[in-house]
Amino acid sequence: MVPLGRVLFTGACLIASVALLGAASPVPRRDNEQHLLNRLQQETRPVKKAKYEIRLARLKLLATAHAVDQGETEKARELLDAYLTHVRASWQWLQSSGRNAVRHSEGFRELDIALRQDSRTLADLGQRLSYYERGHVEKAAKEIEQIRAAVIKELFPPERSHGKAERDALP
Repeated sequence: MVPLGRVLFTGACLIASVALLGAASPVPRRDNEQHLLNRLQQETRPVKKAKYEIRLARLKLLATAHAVDQGETEKARELLDAYLTHVRASWQWLQSSGRNAVRHSEGFRELDIALRQDSRTLADLGQRLSYYERGHVEKAAKEIEQIRAAVIKELFPPERSHGKAERDALP
């Protein structure tokens, strides 16, 4: 038979460890546009600014989807334009950072992932709109793919041809 004190001590340790693990794990927070804009203005590092722009763009795209669901196509166009503005700004911040994307991919990687997700969201939005209302979304999707192609090119530049020939020539 196990003594009652030992059972209570084990139970208390278990509860304490669960409480500590719960406090240590980050709880995902919902982004707030005003909070992100304030953080963006205070930030000085271009990569961090790019990340805030990515999060702001995502908020605008989700608001666009909501406006489409509500049948507010004009509002959806305005929000989609704001989304594109934030995506362009994010890409500009990353380009102006002077970072080598191959060696230091922070920011570039996040933008690539966000653009991949957003292109799927834009495809879904296009399906929800009528053929005549779809043009603006398709134009945005095309621009997103162009930016993503540029990001991929930065992350994975083409290999120099003479470098490979030099390696093959070595014994």
